[in-house]
Parts: sequence; C-alpha cells; structure tokens
Amino acid sequence: MTKVAYDAKSLDEITEWFGRGEAEKRLTTRYLPKRHAEMVGGSLYWIHQHALIGRSPILRFEQRPDGRWWIVLENRLIFVNPRAKRAHQGWRYLEETDAPEDLPEGATTGDILPGRLLRKLAQLGLA
Repeated sequence: MTKVAYDAKSLDEITEWFGRGEAEKRLTTRYLPKRHAEMVGGSLYWIHQHALIGRSPILRFEQRPDGRWWIVLENRLIFVNPRAKRAHQGWRYLEETDAPEDLPEGATTGDILPGRLLRKLAQLGLA
C-alpha cells in the first residue's frame, strides 16, 4: 500500500513524526481496503517528493466511531531504496514484486536522492 506523506515539508519532518513516543501511529481513511486482511503484516510505503522513501509495518485496521477507518501502523520508519512514484490522493495498492528493497545496513537518510531528481533520472531511464 502506498500513501503520500501529506504536508511533510522534509524527510526530517517525517522522521521526527516517527520519533515521537507512541507505540503505534494511526492514519484515517474513509473506506476499509478490500484487501485489508492480506495487508496486515505488510507495509505502508511512504511517498515524499514523488519518490517512495520508506515503509511502516501495518498492524491492523480499526473502525472509528464515525464510520471511518484507522490504518494502525507500527511507530517505525524503515528507509527503502528510493524509487520514483507519482503522488496520488488517499492510498493505493503496491504489489509485493514492485516494492523497493530496504536500504542496506548502515545507509543513512542522506543517501536518499531528492524525489524530484529521482523522478527526472527515472524519466531518462537512469534510475
């Protein structure tokens, strides 16, 4: 599953959000995904500046009192090898075969190319 890190101005803002002390993070969605059962135990992949930059394990889906749904995530951001990805509203399915690999041990967030540059490289067939 992919989702835009809406309103995040920088990668530091995203990591700061995950650095807060809660055990879980909750995102609101209007509808329960049809494939929700198979997504539990998988990951939500974050899009920032037109690139997949990280993932968070999906723990479960819970219905809210107002009828909407929470996507309950582990409070952990695992950086992945960045891949160009168009922004979209809401969430979209990401097939396991299309998911980027986690960054190697010891790699830092400074190793991630800016999303706009990554997108341009992909358009040129270089990424």
